[in-house]
Amino acid sequence: MKYRRLKLQDLLREEISLMIQRDIKDPGLGFITIIDVNMTEDLRYAKVLCSIYGNEEEKKKTIQALKRAKGYMKVLLGDRLKLRYTPDITFVIDDTYEKIARIEEIIKKEAHDREN
Repeated sequence: MKYRRLKLQDLLREEISLMIQRDIKDPGLGFITIIDVNMTEDLRYAKVLCSIYGNEEEKKKTIQALKRAKGYMKVLLGDRLKLRYTPDITFVIDDTYEKIARIEEIIKKEAHDREN
């Protein structure tokens, strides 16, 4: 069962990315990257981790646009995937890469300060 869930998570990540690129025409949608999809064991709920480029206001607008398009995306997923239950989608901003960049910046600054 775990293999099926992992395979479906990858498929959902690809399909949601394609939908955002091709099918969603919301002007509030900013530059977004789907990083990962985590599903529950029963395959009914999917948490979509996304990275959004921009400031906090742009991130907020993009998440709102994704929430508006969630129902449409669920219908498209149901048509494309042919599952018994189409998973309920929740979008979450993943700021891990921003935190990593901030930590690297601090480390570089400290290393530069030690050299001088």
